Amino acid sequence: MLSFNTDEDFSQNYKFLIGSILPRPIAVVSTRNENGTHNLAPFSFFNGFSAKPMIVGFAPIRRPNTGEKKDTLINIEREKEFVINFVTEKNADLINLAATELPYGESEYQFTGLNFLESEKIKAVRLVESPIHFECKLRDLISYGDTPGAGTLITGEVIKVHVAEEVFEEGRIITNKWNPMGRGAGNDWFKTDSIIEKTRLTKAQIQK
Repeated sequence: MLSFNTDEDFSQNYKFLIGSILPRPIAVVSTRNENGTHNLAPFSFFNGFSAKPMIVGFAPIRRPNTGEKKDTLINIEREKEFVINFVTEKNADLINLAATELPYGESEYQFTGLNFLESEKIKAVRLVESPIHFECKLRDLISYGDTPGAGTLITGEVIKVHVAEEVFEEGRIITNKWNPMGRGAGNDWFKTDSIIEKTRLTKAQIQK
């Protein structure tokens, strides 16, 4: 077995993370730019952390070439809110295009041809092409440094959930109705077209 120190090359650490934590769900984060336009960016360091309160979190890293903050982080620091949207097999190509680095204030919605609609409780907009939307208020913001590759953990309290009727049955979101995709190492993506069930032996199974 090979062994590596983690205090040398951050790019090697990044490859260990994206090559080991698989598949990773993708948060497609919508925020409001300072000039009133709307930013959209995907992040695969993402997950859920609490059901009550309902907390989700993701972690953008500093730009690897300059160490600058990404636009999403800048906007959330100012606006204290954001929307989490989701990747499907249908919208994946355009979401991938939204990862293009544009000048600050230039909207990824216009660049990609994706569409937005107004949120109910916050100013950040929702992605029409996503079947699920989480309207979030900023809860925690933890910076791990200001050098290239350093991450910032952003958590938000979900204050409103929107789910397309066609993917919702008997109180549950049905995976194979909306066909989510996840990220892998490099340019790898994962489909969720092979689903198996394993029953847990716990007494309370709220996942049913």
